[in-house]
Amino acid sequence: MSSKCPWWRDAVIYQVYVRSFLDSTGDGIGDLAGVRAGLPYLRKLGVDGIWLSPFYPSPQADHGYDVADYRDVDPVFGDLTEFDLLMTAARRLGVRVLLDIVPNHCSSAHPDFQRALAAAPGSPARARFHFADGRGPDGAEPPNNWHAMFGGPAWTRVDDGQWYLHMFTPEQPDWNWRNPEVAADFDATLRFWLDRGVDGFRIDVAAGLFKHPDLPDSPDPEADARTRDSVNPLAWNQPEVHDVWRHWRAVCEEYTARDGRERLLVGEVSVPTAREHARYVRPDELHQAFFFDLLSAPWDADAFRKVISEAMQDIAGTGSTVTWVLNNHDQVRTVTRYGEPTPQGSGLGAARARAAALLMLALPGAAYIYQGEELGLPEVVDLPDDVLTDPIFRRTGSRARIRDGCRVPLPWSGQASPFGFTSGAEGAKPWLPQPSYFAEYATDRALADTRSFWHLYRDGLHLRATLPQLGEGSLTWLDTPPGVLAFTRGDGLVCAVNFTTAPAPAPLPGTPLLASGPCPAGELPGSTAAWWIGGL
Repeated sequence: MSSKCPWWRDAVIYQVYVRSFLDSTGDGIGDLAGVRAGLPYLRKLGVDGIWLSPFYPSPQADHGYDVADYRDVDPVFGDLTEFDLLMTAARRLGVRVLLDIVPNHCSSAHPDFQRALAAAPGSPARARFHFADGRGPDGAEPPNNWHAMFGGPAWTRVDDGQWYLHMFTPEQPDWNWRNPEVAADFDATLRFWLDRGVDGFRIDVAAGLFKHPDLPDSPDPEADARTRDSVNPLAWNQPEVHDVWRHWRAVCEEYTARDGRERLLVGEVSVPTAREHARYVRPDELHQAFFFDLLSAPWDADAFRKVISEAMQDIAGTGSTVTWVLNNHDQVRTVTRYGEPTPQGSGLGAARARAAALLMLALPGAAYIYQGEELGLPEVVDLPDDVLTDPIFRRTGSRARIRDGCRVPLPWSGQASPFGFTSGAEGAKPWLPQPSYFAEYATDRALADTRSFWHLYRDGLHLRATLPQLGEGSLTWLDTPPGVLAFTRGDGLVCAVNFTTAPAPAPLPGTPLLASGPCPAGELPGSTAAWWIGGL
């Protein structure tokens, strides 16, 4: 990371999915003490900070993204004392900590929603949410035709006949951000955690929050429901949301003014174009917003060049930096996404995932790494139905979009499950079963094998932190053969990626500084990325 710019502009952040990272209590669920125990591993890897998935009190209908109390710790993950110990340990190691905050919706168990259910239609308690009368005879039809992101209608009827809105599951009612009490309550939540020393927040559904004030029918409800990432323009990307991010940015800058330590806001922004994405990272709004187009691009040189160029033009053009991601807790793991649909992906998928990682770390801006990607973990595609926990499966009955496969607990050591994930007695079971082949990906094996994914990530992160050409800045594309991308960074660093399976000439003649696979001088093998330093 460069010392010439604010830390977040070219930081590499590691996403910790807490319940699957490391279990310290033996109950089969990862926890904050497990995160604290894993900090030296992450420091050795070389990341600048961590983003913690929600650990707040929750019924866990959507594994913590249904929050019942935004200012406490669920006992399954620890308590506030343990959180403070984690913060102290992270500060000592120089690892920054971001929390996941969920402002679009809460849990149906949240006290405010329980009060709304007990209150009368039209009451102030109900005004914190979206309650409405139904349509048709006796109001028996939902107020509009919106679909929920996780399947089914976006409305649920309550005992007195009204309906409430939930863009995800019935257990996750949407807040009404047109009510100023909601904004004030989240203001208090931000300050609660900032006062405990956090370095910022990852904001769930950051393009959501506001709904069209009239709650009209969607012109194309089937399109809204077609995929998990579809966007209903009446419930997403409303103009008022930008005022929220301006206020939250001001709160962060208030804390920075006190101690000089910059806080970060990074948004989960799902919008159709890079140009719309750029509106969220204007100088007075979010510092960062995840750029998902790289994640969703097919393994194709032209597709990658197109999305990278658009991001550099539209997003970096705001004065912000692009925030690159290849994976997260909602997506199929990279090895499997780029490979064959088999339980362990394929050798081709692994080669492509290694090349994509090296490409991402060479791009200007910031990068986020999902836990287990540094081990080359494949998606677990053969989990039996009776262990699946994703609400998408419960709502739709389909396995097509479920996310359990990328959330299976990490393997740390050993020859059989739980692979060091849980410290419980013999026979302790992780909350999702680990396949036997996870032994091949355990962290102890990865650290011992210099050819592993882990060493590729570690070496890339080390070079990124020490070479002035990497991190924040710009890139210049080079002329290349079909199927190959190459660009320069700063003074003499070249990154090239061969998207084909056949060898291609290397852009520089010498042995590369770092490569994702065997790379003889003068040649760039298929499905390989490499970095060189030298004059062109």
